[in-house]
Amino acid sequence: MTEQQRERLAALACVAWLAVGLWAPALSLPPEYHQFADARTWLGLPCAADVLSNAAFALAGVWLWWRAMQVPHPSLPGLPSVQWAAVMLTGAGLLLTAAGSSVYHWHPDDLGLVIDRMGMGVAFAGLLGVAVADRIGDRAALALTGAVLLLAPLAAALAWQANNATPWLVLQAGGLLVLLALALCPALPGRLAVPWGWVVAVYALAKLLELGDQAVFAWTHGLVAGHALKHVVAALAVWPLCAALSRRPHRLAGALHVHSQSDRTITA
Repeated sequence: MTEQQRERLAALACVAWLAVGLWAPALSLPPEYHQFADARTWLGLPCAADVLSNAAFALAGVWLWWRAMQVPHPSLPGLPSVQWAAVMLTGAGLLLTAAGSSVYHWHPDDLGLVIDRMGMGVAFAGLLGVAVADRIGDRAALALTGAVLLLAPLAAALAWQANNATPWLVLQAGGLLVLLALALCPALPGRLAVPWGWVVAVYALAKLLELGDQAVFAWTHGLVAGHALKHVVAALAVWPLCAALSRRPHRLAGALHVHSQSDRTITA
């Protein structure tokens, strides 16, 4: 399949994705949405576990940036520039998610949730950009990243202003389906070849912990709630991407070693 054919299929999928988000029945947030299981205060910090567990997102963002900076510059024979930029955007999104989610959980309300989702939208855009550049191509990656960066804040604002959470739910679920579909496609030459199925599996586990917030809190006898664990597990979804990045310098070094050996042979 050519790159243009892959782009057409991706475009059709995105149009269907957008149509579902626009015309699916409106869903409102349940009244108890902001009532989390663990509301304990620690050293004057309200909802301390849910606030402090956001440090996992910040650590994941820094870890991702550190790994990306070890890859040769895009102008060298390292990682293609579009995918490298999407990786950096994902790291920025994780840092913004850490900040926004901390603000939200400090005092959970509708406005704080919008701030939280703004950061998440940047992380989604970057991660989807990395995945599409990995399996479809750079032009499709740029288009989808830009679209998500534009639509995610709108979806978050609609949930707040119009009491319609459907677009945000479709954005999240559709993003996971895109990653799952891309996991079934072969990686393009020279790309990261991230095992996207693992990313989807880890994020799905994080969502289950979020839904089981109260149940986990009861099961652990008040030690930890599901939402705090959700933050930690969701941050671990970046691990396959970091692992793929960690392999890049070694592969490049091996290629350069072989190249230098052949040059010496020719010179001799």
